[in-house]
Amino acid sequence: MTRIQANLVLLLAAAIWGGGFVAQSTAMKAIGPFWFIGLRFAVATIVVLPFVWMENRKTRKPLTRRNWLSFFLIGVALFGGAATQQIGLLTTTVTNSSFITGLYVVFVPLIAVVFLRRPPHWIIWPAATTALGGIYLLSGGSFSRLTVGDFLTVVCALFWAAQITLAGSSVSETGRPLGISAMQFAVTAVAALAVAVVAEPISIADIQGALGQILYVGIFSSGLAFVLQVIGQRYTTAPQAAIFLSSEALFGASLGSLLLGETMGPLGYAGCALMFIAMLAVELVPELVRRRSVAA
Repeated sequence: MTRIQANLVLLLAAAIWGGGFVAQSTAMKAIGPFWFIGLRFAVATIVVLPFVWMENRKTRKPLTRRNWLSFFLIGVALFGGAATQQIGLLTTTVTNSSFITGLYVVFVPLIAVVFLRRPPHWIIWPAATTALGGIYLLSGGSFSRLTVGDFLTVVCALFWAAQITLAGSSVSETGRPLGISAMQFAVTAVAALAVAVVAEPISIADIQGALGQILYVGIFSSGLAFVLQVIGQRYTTAPQAAIFLSSEALFGASLGSLLLGETMGPLGYAGCALMFIAMLAVELVPELVRRRSVAA
């Protein structure tokens, strides 16, 4: 695969993820958030299992009890992110959700500073400030205008950052990215369905009403897009991969406007731009600085 082809594959993955925000939002006209989360991740688990089987055939190192515990904790973090994002979409827009969720890129190194005691790259602090300014503008110049859904989506980004940090450590230790994916999907599905059974009504008609969205995010957002990401990143550079994958937020906002008629004022668009700049800076600047130091 050429680099151009690889970048197009990553762009397709980002577009699929962007479409997932629209599917998540519209599904709740027919079904409760926890039923939706449980069913989508149950589908995602089934989709990923054949790839896990192939991965297990190539991996000889057995998993330890510590590995299984880390897989479970990754699933708990994913459930926290999925739940806060899905409930947040009840009171926020697809545009806001897609950009605020993308702030996990900024939160990942901050979590590494706090919990892993890793020294931060200098770009983290200006990027975090820029992202905060973006949220301020997204609110129209007043944090009081942010909805409960917006705040829940910030919490969602923190959960995503925790999930990525834990998953990155586990992948390095076990070499089983697909096994981790299946485990975290299964944990999230079981936890969400347990909450749904207690807290939300359900009927066959409800499931049928949201079936298209459930299958889209279960098969494409969680299954196909993940595989495309893994394939694409093998044949392109880290900075280019970061740019194309970060376009998920742009696709989410664009599809929210096109399919749902969402609009915002100039301050909102300026806020989105600032958050997108912060995301790219965190991904690109450390890699570019590293390359310059190596070249020198």
